[in-house]
Amino acid sequence: MRRESVTCSTENSLNLEQILDLFKKSGALLEGHFQLTSGLHSSQYFQCAKVLQYPEYATAICAEIANHFAAKPIDIVIAPAIGGIIVAQETGRLLAANNKNLRILFTERKEGTMQLRRGFSIERGAHVLVCEDVITTGGSVSEVIGIVKSFGGDIIGVASIVDRSGGKVNFDGKLFAAATMHVITYQPDSCPLCAKHVPIDKPGSRASA
Repeated sequence: MRRESVTCSTENSLNLEQILDLFKKSGALLEGHFQLTSGLHSSQYFQCAKVLQYPEYATAICAEIANHFAAKPIDIVIAPAIGGIIVAQETGRLLAANNKNLRILFTERKEGTMQLRRGFSIERGAHVLVCEDVITTGGSVSEVIGIVKSFGGDIIGVASIVDRSGGKVNFDGKLFAAATMHVITYQPDSCPLCAKHVPIDKPGSRASA
C-alpha cells in the first residue's frame, strides 16, 4: 500500500487538524478498547510509533517542539524508553543546530524502576528538556524528571507529541504539546467497554504505571 505524501517544513507550523491528519494517514490513530500505559482504559489509542516511522512526518511534528524551545538553553534532551526515544532523537537533532554539544539520552526500566543506564550521566546545572510521545497521566515523565533532579539537572521544559489530558497535566506550566486533546479515559473498575465485554488491547510498552 502506497503511503500518501505530505509537504512538511520545519519552518511552517502545523495545526491540530494537520497533525491528526498525519496520524490518520499512517494508521496511528486507533479506535477500540485499549489499556494505556498508565493503566487507564480508553476507546482511542495514539500509536505514535506508526507516524514516527516516516522521517518526513517525524521531522514535521518534532519541529513544532524544537521551534517552541529554540530560544531556550538546552544541553540535554531526554526521554523515557521506548515511546519517547524517537521524539527526543528528532527534536534533539533539530535543536542541535543551536548547540553542537547537545546530547540525547533515554531512561529505561529495570526491575520495574525507571533508571538512567548505559553509562549516561547528567551534569549538575545542565539544562534539560524531557520528551515523550503521549502524555495521559504524566507518570513516566514525572519519573524522568525525578531522575534529572537527582543528578542536579535543571528542567527547562517538557514536550510531547500528544497531550491526552487536555492540559490538566502541565508539570508546573512547563509542558508544550504539539497536539493537546481531551480524550476520555476510564478506571478499569468503571470502564463501560469492560462492562460490555469488548475485547481489550494492550499496545503499550508496559501494561501499567
